[in-house]
Amino acid sequence: MSFMSPGNVVWFEFATTDPQAVQDFYGPLLGWTFELDPDSSTDGNIYLRILASGMPWPMGAIQSRQGGTGVREASNLSILSSDVVADVERLRGLGAHVEVPATPVGDVTVFARLRDPRGNVFSLFSQSNAARFEDRMESTQQQMEQVAFEPRPGVFAWFEIGTSDADATRSFYSAAFGWRFEGERPYQSILTGGSYPVGGLHALSRREGGADYAMPCFLAQDVTAVAAKAVAAGARVEQGPETVPDGCHYARLLDPQGNHFGLFSNNSDGNSKESAR
Repeated sequence: MSFMSPGNVVWFEFATTDPQAVQDFYGPLLGWTFELDPDSSTDGNIYLRILASGMPWPMGAIQSRQGGTGVREASNLSILSSDVVADVERLRGLGAHVEVPATPVGDVTVFARLRDPRGNVFSLFSQSNAARFEDRMESTQQQMEQVAFEPRPGVFAWFEIGTSDADATRSFYSAAFGWRFEGERPYQSILTGGSYPVGGLHALSRREGGADYAMPCFLAQDVTAVAAKAVAAGARVEQGPETVPDGCHYARLLDPQGNHFGLFSNNSDGNSKESAR
C-alpha cells in the first residue's frame, strides 16, 4: 500500500505564538533540526519544517504568524486528502468544526484545519501536482516506509487519540476516513488503510479524567531518561513511564506549551509500537 494515500496520517504540526520556544524544547530533547519552508512561509506565516536526526526529509512542522496574531497554541495530526474542499464539507456534515477553511498555498498544497466532534484539532492537506515536487513526494514515501519498518529515535512513528467517548470517536473517524479499529478496550489499534496499525485509540476512564487529546508519538531509546529530560525542560508527565503488555515502554506528556506528545520504545521482540495498553 502507499503510505501517501488519502486518509493516512502523514504529518504533524505545532501551531504556536512562540516558534523558538518549540524549537528550544524539542530540538535538544529529541535531536530535531529545523529549516524554513520558503514556499509555505508567506503573508506573515512562518512555517518551519521538522527533521529527525539522520532523516533527509521533514516529518512535521511548526507554524506561526509574525506577532502571534491568529494563532492558538495547538498541535495537530495532519491527514492526506485527495480533495480538501469536498472533504471539509463532508466532515462538517459528520460533526467536525472548521477552524480554517480549505486554503490554497501557491502550488504547494491546499490545507484546512478542523476540530473533530470531541474537540481535537486535525488538519487536511493535498499533495501538490507541481512537477517541481515530484522528487520530494517520492522521497517522502520512501522515508515513511523506512520509519514504518525501521524507526529511528526521534521520529514520528505512531499517533494516539484519547477519548472519553470511544464510540463517538470511532464512529467519526471510520466515517470520515475509513479507519479501522482492532483489539479490546481500553486500547485499540488504528489501521488507516494498511494491514498493520499506525496508531492507537485510548478510551479514557472516569478515573483518568482529563480532556480528549490527539497526539504524535516519537520513538525514544530510553523513555524514562527522555521523559525526565522533558520534565526538567518544563514538560509534565500525564502517564508513565510504564511498560505495557506488548513490551513497549511508553509515556504521555504535556510540553511547556500544553501540547500532548507521546514517547515509546521498541518492544522486546524488536518491532515498533503496536499498542500502548
